[in-house]
Amino acid sequence: MDPTPANSTPSDGPAPGKGPTRGAIAMVVLTLGLLAALVWTFKPRRVPFTPAPLDSLPAGCPKLAREFVPTNIADFPSSLLAGLSPDERRQAIFRLNMQPCPCGCNSSVAHCRITYPDCEISRKLAEEIVAKIKAERVQHR
Repeated sequence: MDPTPANSTPSDGPAPGKGPTRGAIAMVVLTLGLLAALVWTFKPRRVPFTPAPLDSLPAGCPKLAREFVPTNIADFPSSLLAGLSPDERRQAIFRLNMQPCPCGCNSSVAHCRITYPDCEISRKLAEEIVAKIKAERVQHR
C-alpha cells in the first residue's frame, strides 16, 4: 500500500492554499508595464484645432456663446446644387459643412441654411461656394 495518507499532498508541488508565486506576480507586473508603455507609445498626438475667427456680427443675428464646429450634413435639400456632377456635389457639400457662417450662429453654412432658411448671409455664401466650384469646372476643361 501507499505510505502517504489519502488526504495529504505530495511534497513535489506547491501547497494548494499558498496562492501565486513571486515569479508569476513579477511576470504579470512586467506584462502590464510593457502593455502600458506600448499604449502610451502608440497614443496619437492631437493637433490643436482652433476655428477660424469669424467676422464681426451683423445687427439682429443670434449671438450664441459657442465655438464653430464643422457639421456632417450629407444631403443638402436645395436647388442650389442643381447642375453639379456627383463629385462636384460632394465637394460643395464638404465646403458648405466646413465653412463657418459669419451671421453669428456659429454653425456651418450648410447647418445655417437648413436651420435658418431666411438667413440671407448664408444664402449668399452658399451661392458663392457653388459658383466657385462651377468656375473651377470651367477652368479645368
